[in-house]
Amino acid sequence: QEQADPILSGPAELRDFPDWFRDQQHSAWKQFDSAPQPTRKDQAWRFSNVGLLDLAAFRISPPLSADDRENILKYSRGLEQYAGRMIFANDQFVERDVVSEDLKKRGVIFQPLERAMVEHGDLFRKYFMSTEAKLGSAKFAALHKAFVSTGTFLFVPRGLEIELPIEIFHWLRHDNMSVFPHLLLVADELAKVTVIEHFRSCDQRAAGFACGVNDLIAGPGAKVTYVCAQEWASNVIALQMNSTTVDHDASAMSLNLHLGGKYSRFESLSRLVGEGGRSDLLAVAVAKHEQEFDARTLQDHISPHTASDLLYKNALDDRARTTFGGLIRVEPHAHFTDAYQKVRNLLLSDDSEANSMPGLEILADNVRCTHGATSGQIDEDELFYLRTRGIPPKMAQRLLVTGFLDEVIQRLNHPAIAEHLHRLIEQKFAA
Repeated sequence: QEQADPILSGPAELRDFPDWFRDQQHSAWKQFDSAPQPTRKDQAWRFSNVGLLDLAAFRISPPLSADDRENILKYSRGLEQYAGRMIFANDQFVERDVVSEDLKKRGVIFQPLERAMVEHGDLFRKYFMSTEAKLGSAKFAALHKAFVSTGTFLFVPRGLEIELPIEIFHWLRHDNMSVFPHLLLVADELAKVTVIEHFRSCDQRAAGFACGVNDLIAGPGAKVTYVCAQEWASNVIALQMNSTTVDHDASAMSLNLHLGGKYSRFESLSRLVGEGGRSDLLAVAVAKHEQEFDARTLQDHISPHTASDLLYKNALDDRARTTFGGLIRVEPHAHFTDAYQKVRNLLLSDDSEANSMPGLEILADNVRCTHGATSGQIDEDELFYLRTRGIPPKMAQRLLVTGFLDEVIQRLNHPAIAEHLHRLIEQKFAA
């Protein structure tokens, strides 16, 4: 393998990007370089193991070999049926597969970023990282902006419904590599689309660093469903920053399944900018050994008559830790807001630890907002009931945990994706 450059030496002049994009990368690098490293004293990083954010070892991958590419293609299996597929490994574009040529004829743009920024420059620039990272990771959003070199741009034109899901794979290959996955999804007025992103490692012991951004824009009356299946290897440090913008009468639903990584932080900012908009934020984490999952969210109600509903469930075993910091903010004049936030933690061992910090900031009248967080053990009566039916203790425990997590996955209302996610959860318990 060629010698790879450490990421902390700055972005390399490798790709033939437009000048405006290159300028943006340089100023983002300066921003990253000058921003202070987070500390646990920062409210946005409270309870986080910030010591793990040492990036000195991580590198930018040299070009992948033909063998690597072949293997990546072989193992990029997810759903049986999909409308289109994009595959990346070590931030290199491997394959695009569009099942229906008809979608292209009808104006769907499904391209790697490096093509979209040239061929659809105005549209791309309008939306690319247009929302500021407000939940603590501004430094890492700048790092992403400095290094992002590929990813997916998906534009669904007015009134078009893509019935089958779009699938995207991001792989880490070899030790100490870094990736900067990016998804920019724009659904125009009354469009409908479902996207599932898979985050995977080729070697289950390899260290790596992932710093991803996904921006979802739901135009007036559009319906966007986004699913993330995060199963990085056990030594990966991962940060994922999401922003969702929901226009009037539109709805956006996101479900994030967190299974892999040593430390995985997920930030989700949902902005309800038009009346009648709705946002559902769902997440499931299964944490074992010394894994740490750190979630920060903001449900920002900017217009009146908007609704948001957050349901996060975590199952923790061994010495695993989860942190949740979430805020519902109702801006002035955002009357008749309907907002919910519920976090439930299931502690499967005495050494696991769940920290939850839900919050409300209400600057308008006539709103309905509730928030709550609970942590508890498996119900002994339920366990006893299953054991009296001849089910072994370990199996009984697993049935109760999957039942507990299933409530979140059922909210998706997408049987094929639900089945895939259940399979991943089963694999995690069996490991």
